[in-house]
Amino acid sequence: MSTALIEIPARHRPAIHPLTVRVTHWINALAMTVMIMSGLAIHNAYPILPVAIPDALTLGGWLGGATRWHFAAMWLLAGNGLVYLAYGIVSGRFRRKLLPITPRAVLADLRDALSGRLGHADLSVYNAVQRLLYLGVILAGLLAVLSGLAIWKPVQLGGLTALMGDFDNARLVHFAAMAAIVTFLLVHVAMALLVPRSLKAMVVGR
Repeated sequence: MSTALIEIPARHRPAIHPLTVRVTHWINALAMTVMIMSGLAIHNAYPILPVAIPDALTLGGWLGGATRWHFAAMWLLAGNGLVYLAYGIVSGRFRRKLLPITPRAVLADLRDALSGRLGHADLSVYNAVQRLLYLGVILAGLLAVLSGLAIWKPVQLGGLTALMGDFDNARLVHFAAMAAIVTFLLVHVAMALLVPRSLKAMVVGR
């Protein structure tokens, strides 16, 4: 008897997102939201750019309160991020999911996405645009961490602060990294709403 038409029950299918990935993903989402909102409040209280952020998008109320939220979320994000990075590297998930990336593939998939012809039948395989965005946000996160350390300890980590120019330049780098992460999150959420199966997969794994 042919088995071609026999559908494998969902519980027996390989997980698209292992439990470690799903847990760290949602913890990262929570910690990053707190970091961004408290960071915007810090910016309002001590601006580096002539831009005022609406209070509804901030957390902490004032410089001291926002700083407490920012540091609390920082430790959660750092610990959880290390687990996520270690798992992605040791398990080979980053290599399988995010590489290779070629300019030709990115341009082709971007053209298909803009024309509505980019398929999402197999959620276990990332297209070139997804690979570029996911790798980019990881690098933006690392840049945010390094610039954040340069701001937090400008004397003790004077070499790192000097590498970014000075204290104010480190704040600009930190703000730019946050802006890149926010842009990614907006695209990421929009795509999850357009392809609800991807959101379900990040909850149940399959």
